[in-house]
Amino acid sequence: MLNQIGTKIGSWTRNKIVDPLFQILQRGAEPKQLAFSAALGITLGVFPICGVTVFLCGIAIALLGSFCHAPTTMLANFIATPIELSLMIPFLRLGESITGGSHFPLTSDALKKVFTGEASKEVLLSIFHAMLGWLVAVPFILAGLYVVFLPCFTILVRKVSTRPPSPKTLLTPLTEISQISNATGCTKL
Repeated sequence: MLNQIGTKIGSWTRNKIVDPLFQILQRGAEPKQLAFSAALGITLGVFPICGVTVFLCGIAIALLGSFCHAPTTMLANFIATPIELSLMIPFLRLGESITGGSHFPLTSDALKKVFTGEASKEVLLSIFHAMLGWLVAVPFILAGLYVVFLPCFTILVRKVSTRPPSPKTLLTPLTEISQISNATGCTKL
């Protein structure tokens, strides 16, 4: 039973995380762009309101354009989901300490008050505190992750990439086909 669960988790991880990551790396993207995009995806992925992170990543991708590698940002956002849930309370407490506000009680009674509508003001204030805590932490999270990811992606791109990284050279499908045919020894038609 336990072995079957481990096999299913391993298969899921390979299909949803490892295989997409290798596909990204094989395309020869620039390590700096990949490191920034992964750091951005995780930073936006830990935003303390569930369900909003995909939209935040979409907006960031649209605004940053070629500075951001969209598949890497979205994959990192997906990977950050469990981390998002674990950081909600630290962001809440950070926001409360910044504003000097009272602690929102995280008890079963507080949850009951939320569902009955008795704690609406406190809930809105706690959401504000959590967002403020996240906003203060964003530069540190983004910079820290970039510093960690840059050497990792540099090594991974070198080992996995099938073509040299070059963000400035955009290949058209015709030039890619001609390069492949030249590399394999096929003659042009």
